Amino acid sequence: MKRSIVLLTITAVALFLAVNTSAFAQAAGTHFSVPASNLEQPGHFHTNLIAVLPDNAIAQNSPPTAANTPASVACVYKLVSPLVSGCPIATTTKNPSGGKGAIAIVDAYDDPNAVSDLNTYSSQFGLPAATFQVLYASGKKPGVDPTGGWELEEALDIEISHAMAPAAQLFLVEAASNSDTDLYNAETFAYNTVAAAGGGVVSNSWSSSEFSGETSDDHYFSGKGVVFFASTGDSAFAKGYPAMSPNVVAAGGTTVQRDSSGNFTTEIYWDNQYGGGGGGISSYEKIPPYQTPIKSIVGTHRGVPDISLVADPATGVAEYDSYAYEGFVYDWLQIGGTSVSSPALAGIINAAGTLTSTSTTGSELTKFYKEYANANQYKQVWRDITGTNSNCKVGWDICTGIGVPITYRGK
Repeated sequence: MKRSIVLLTITAVALFLAVNTSAFAQAAGTHFSVPASNLEQPGHFHTNLIAVLPDNAIAQNSPPTAANTPASVACVYKLVSPLVSGCPIATTTKNPSGGKGAIAIVDAYDDPNAVSDLNTYSSQFGLPAATFQVLYASGKKPGVDPTGGWELEEALDIEISHAMAPAAQLFLVEAASNSDTDLYNAETFAYNTVAAAGGGVVSNSWSSSEFSGETSDDHYFSGKGVVFFASTGDSAFAKGYPAMSPNVVAAGGTTVQRDSSGNFTTEIYWDNQYGGGGGGISSYEKIPPYQTPIKSIVGTHRGVPDISLVADPATGVAEYDSYAYEGFVYDWLQIGGTSVSSPALAGIINAAGTLTSTSTTGSELTKFYKEYANANQYKQVWRDITGTNSNCKVGWDICTGIGVPITYRGK
C-alpha cells in the first residue's frame, strides 16, 4: 500500500533539526552529522545512520582509531576463535571467514563508487575480495543522491555485511529512488535474486514511521529460502516500518563500552544524546506466532526489536566512502545507527550456515524465540542487554529484544 500521508513525528522533527544545525557536539576534533537522507518525508523511506566526522574537513587516509573493525566486532560477539582478551580495536585482527549463499542489500539511488570502495575496505582489513555485483531494480542505473547520504548508506551496508560473511555472494540492489514504490520493487527484485542464488538474506537499513495500512505491504518481505532484516530506527523507542512487519528480523541498537585501556567491558542499550535504537509495540501488526514466549510482555501486537547489535555512533564501525558526502569526500570515517545493525546481523546469520531452501524469516525467528524461552540455552547463545533506561529489563524488552548474538550457535 503506497502511503500518501505520513505524519511528521517527533523523530522526524528531531532529525530535521539535526540536519539543519549541521551536527551534534562531540569529542574534540570531531562532530556527529545526521544525513539529509534521514529526514522522514511522505511516501518515502529514509536512512538510519549517523556519521562521526573530523572538524577540519580533511580526507582521512586510514580508519579512525576509535572505530570498530571487522575483527573487533567479531571478537565482541565471539564469532572467531581464539578470542583476544578485551577485544582491543588496535590489536584484534582475526576476521570472520564464513558465508553461505547470498546477501542482498536494498538501497535507493546509485553509488558509483560501490565496487572500488568495497575493494579498498576489504584490502584495509585483510578481508578476501568480495564476490559482488551491483544490480538495478528498474533495469537501468538510478541517479545519485546529490547529498551523498544514500551513497554513505550503501557503502556502509555492503562493507559491514561482507565483513561479517566474507564468503557469501553479495548483491547491492539499487532502487530508482527512496519512494515506497521504488524500494518495494527493489525488495521483490532482491528476493528473486537471492532465491535464484540458492537462498540467503536480504537487509534493509531504511524505514519510516508506522502507518495505517502497513499490513498490506508485509508481503514484500516474505518468501521461502530468504530471511529479511530491517533497521528499527535511530530514535529511542521509535516505531518504524518495515521493522514492525512480522516478516522481518527487526534489528535494534546497542552501545559497546570499553575501559580506558580500550578493552571491551560491557554492552548496553543505545540511548544517549546521539540517538537510540527504535523499539516498541506495534499499533497495527498482530503478535506473530513466534512471539508467543513474550505474549505476557507484548500482549496482542508485535513487539520489536527482535535482536540487536552495536549501533551507537560513538562506538561505531569504520567505513570507507569515496563519494562526496554533503560536498566533501572524507574517505575513512566512523559510522553508527541501526543502519549498522541490520546488515551486520544479516551477515552473521548468513555466516552461521544454517539457512536452507525452506528457511523463512518466521522459521528463523521461531528458533530464536524458542532459545529465549529455554533459560539454559538462551544464556549460551545470546547476551541479554539492559541499560539505564527503565524500559530495559532482564530478558526480552523494547530496548534490544532478545539481546545480541554470541557465537554462531543457535543462529
